[in-house]
Amino acid sequence: MQIAIVRRPGGNATLAGIFCGIGAGALWGLVFLAPELTRAFSPLQQTIGRYLAYGLISAVMLAPRWKRLLPRITRREWLALGWLALAGNTLYYILLSGAVRLGGIAMTSLVVGFIPVAVTIVGSRDADAVPLRRLLPSLLLCAGGAICIGWQTLAGPASGPLGAQLAGLLCAIGALAAWSAYAIGNSRWLGRLAHVSAQDWTLLIGVVTGAQALLLVPASLLFERVPHEAADWGRFAMVSIGVAVLASIVGNLLWNRMSRLLPLTLVGQMILFETMFALIYGFFWERRLPDVLEFAAFAMVVGSVLSCLAAHRGRIPRDTGHG
Repeated sequence: MQIAIVRRPGGNATLAGIFCGIGAGALWGLVFLAPELTRAFSPLQQTIGRYLAYGLISAVMLAPRWKRLLPRITRREWLALGWLALAGNTLYYILLSGAVRLGGIAMTSLVVGFIPVAVTIVGSRDADAVPLRRLLPSLLLCAGGAICIGWQTLAGPASGPLGAQLAGLLCAIGALAAWSAYAIGNSRWLGRLAHVSAQDWTLLIGVVTGAQALLLVPASLLFERVPHEAADWGRFAMVSIGVAVLASIVGNLLWNRMSRLLPLTLVGQMILFETMFALIYGFFWERRLPDVLEFAAFAMVVGSVLSCLAAHRGRIPRDTGHG
């Protein structure tokens, strides 16, 4: 079945969508620093802290418009919000954090780096999509960049026991599947819901994600009883709120806006900017310059996006939907 996606017309919309994608990637890249700033807390606690803050802030921002918005959201939309929040936020962040802790950043980056490939391949089946053969150079560059990112660590000695490495790999594959499903489903739902703004959709997902985070609190209290100092809790709260505002609210808003302006085959490539900015922030954190393979990864990421844009030239849908 072909999916009709609502887009704004014109080349200016394409340019605006690309800038929104870059902005979302820049803010999402900050998420990779959060575990370093709150290492005293487990992946589950970090997930709860970030998404409780996201949910509370979203609820406050939605409060003035709640009565007007609620009649527009049917049971079908609430179910969609539930699984999008789970796949793109709660489950993805738990799996990503677990993969980094068990398998290392390089292996996780390598696996998760194939999200653009998965999303682009699925998007190529949509109506009026660019043929997959025209996207092949972009997909190959994307895959090459992901391999360059993780090659050095993967080629070196194992960072932990084999069992932990395998568990980390499974977590990374799960994160890849979860976020790919989110990116595809979210883009298609935004195309259907012209009566709901990108901002309101972002905040609705935030409210549902916050509710899911609340359900995780009993598990954290039961299985994770490590005491923390007051200073640790203060830093944890600041990082959780900062990530919630910058990455979850502003970053997701930019992403949702972009998802209404670009076709799914191009949306997939925009995910590469998260990886790019995460690496840049990592270099600043470690106070070093990229090595040869890391520089090659940057070049391939840029080449992947540019070749994807070239493949889409003259093929951006020209509908008159609302953004």
